[in-house]
Parts: sequence; structure tokens; C-alpha cells
Amino acid sequence: MPYRGYGNDSQIIVSGHALENRPEFLADEGDKKRKNFRNMIARYLSTSLPEVTVDIHFQGQQHQVITDELGFFQLIIDLDNPVEPGWKEVRFTIDDYETRGEVLVVNHQPPFGVISDIDDTVLISHATQLFRKLRLILTKNAKTRLPFPGVKDFYCALSSNESANPIFYVSSSEWNLYDFLVDFFEAKNLPKGPFLLQRFKSGLKELIKSGGGTHMHKQEKIEALMNFYPDLSFVLIGDSGQRDPEIYASIVEKYPGRVQAIYIRAIRDKSLANETAQKVKSADVPIQMVAHTDEAYRHAVSIGLI
Repeated sequence: MPYRGYGNDSQIIVSGHALENRPEFLADEGDKKRKNFRNMIARYLSTSLPEVTVDIHFQGQQHQVITDELGFFQLIIDLDNPVEPGWKEVRFTIDDYETRGEVLVVNHQPPFGVISDIDDTVLISHATQLFRKLRLILTKNAKTRLPFPGVKDFYCALSSNESANPIFYVSSSEWNLYDFLVDFFEAKNLPKGPFLLQRFKSGLKELIKSGGGTHMHKQEKIEALMNFYPDLSFVLIGDSGQRDPEIYASIVEKYPGRVQAIYIRAIRDKSLANETAQKVKSADVPIQMVAHTDEAYRHAVSIGLI
């Protein structure tokens, strides 16, 4: 299962999992709840394949990587020659099995990139309410889950211009949900981008705790993007339910001048988020606490992002 990778003018980063007993999950709007339930359970019962050799083919280069104890692999490939920007194909083989993935090469200088959370930022998830969250996860699918109103227009406007601003999705969802997220974003016509998720998990207990943890892995992944694209500034989008305001404030402090704006969807008590917002504003970075996406859209227009 290859994941969307990303690259710059000298390197690409590719990753994926080697798994067995994982069916192809085909979703339809008319699917019964029991089918959605079975599919979601199956996502957390797949078996990882550790210590498997994966051959990676890109632009005439061939490399090998060995999966870790969770069946995960990641490889940074130094490029022999510059690659034109945009989505490029990567081939992955294990023995006689071959599959194809993609990598987003960003080696031009767009006005900015976008880094966005997913749960309760793009996708209505009720991530802070366990039973409502589980009901959505277990009874609905990629075709029947809903984005917040206005998200499609906002994200398309941010990411689409002559310089093709790249967009990256950093989430506390596990890699188990990768195929679901790809299908959801395609079904809702949301901008395509690499997903950076939490480690793959196994077992029903892990499903119940889906999207949990300290969320500090988000900061690590955002910092990795900032370091990989040192000349690119970013717009950060998140919500107030999973420490996004604090994480984004830390990014502003660590990378001065690299954050053009922050948008936070307010989904619960805003006191801590508002306190964090004051710190961000003191660094002259616009930050907006919004109840609805159209508020963020209008602000982005007012400061020239759209």
C-alpha cells in the first residue's frame, strides 16, 4: 500500500506499508451500515509484513528498502537529475507483485503551501466526543461522511493559482484510514495532497482510540515539511479540539516569518485557543478563530491569499 509522497529539487520521500489480508474497500452511497461496520473493522485487522524488501522505481532510478516491525517503510531518494514539478508516478514491487503510487514534486517557488488538519477541520468527525465519533466511523463510509460547508471552495481557492500552491494533510488519524481518506477527498472534490498520518495500529481497542494520543506527531511532521521546503512559507489550518493552536504557535516561534496565516475552527471551549492566539498575534502572524469556513475564506481574501 504506497502512500502519496512528496519531493523538492533534489530529493523525494516515499513511504507505504506491506500488508496481507487487506481487502479492497469499495464504498457506495447506498451501502448498508453493516457493510461499513465490517469494512472499518477490517482496516484494523490487517496483518503487517515486517522485514520485507520493497523495490522502488522512480525516473529510471531503482532503490530498495526493508519494512520495519509494523510493515512500514519510508525512503528518502536523492535525485540524479531535477524533475519537473507536479505529480509523478512511482512503482513499488515486492517479489512479483507490483503497484503504483505518486509523489508530488515541488521545486518551483509558489506563493505559499497549505498544511491542514483533517478531523473536525475538513471532515466532520466529533473527535472529542467518543460515542459520536465511533458512530460516524463505524456506520458511514467515504461517500456518506460529510465535510464542513464551504471547505471545498476554501481549499480549492487556496491551492489553485498559477503557481499551484501545494497542500499537505497532517492528521492524528492512523495509516489504517489512508484509503478511506483518499476516497473521501476524491468524492468531495477536495484538493489532492500527501497525507501524513499516525503509525499503523492493529486491533479493535486501537480502533476505539482512533485519532487519539498527544497529537505531538503533528508538530514533528509539520517541522519535517518546514525543513524539507526551507524557502516555502505556509498557511496552517486546524481546529481547537486536538492541540492545533498550541502546535501552530510553536511552529510560528520556531520558524519566524514562515507562517503567512493560521485558521482555527472553534469546536469547543475557546479560552485556551484564544490565549494561544494572542501569542501568535504578537509575532505578527494573522490568526482567525472561526465558527464557519466562510469566515476564513473572507479573511484570506482580505489579506491577499485568495
